Amino acid sequence: MRIEFLYWEECPSHDEALRRLREVLAEEGVRDPVEIIRVDTDEQAEALRFPGSPTIRFDGVDIQPEGAERAGSALTCRAYRVDGRISPLPTKGMIREALRRAWQEPRA
Repeated sequence: MRIEFLYWEECPSHDEALRRLREVLAEEGVRDPVEIIRVDTDEQAEALRFPGSPTIRFDGVDIQPEGAERAGSALTCRAYRVDGRISPLPTKGMIREALRRAWQEPRA
């Protein structure tokens, strides 16, 4: 499984998001490496379809795809929708759900 963690250094929530991601992976017994991608320019953001920091993808699928699609690409902090509210971080539950969905998807 390809696990991507994309972040913008100016966003203060990326450290906590990476910690949550690693905790979920450990709890689920996933040993695949996390590809950590620092996004520094608008050009990189556009090329990577980066909707803001932090962004987590499993096999290229964003953990909250509807939010990523609305956001476009930009060097900015990301907003996640959690229980009807806006949060700068995904919950461990969101990460876990996305991971399990990725496991269920047929592989090419």
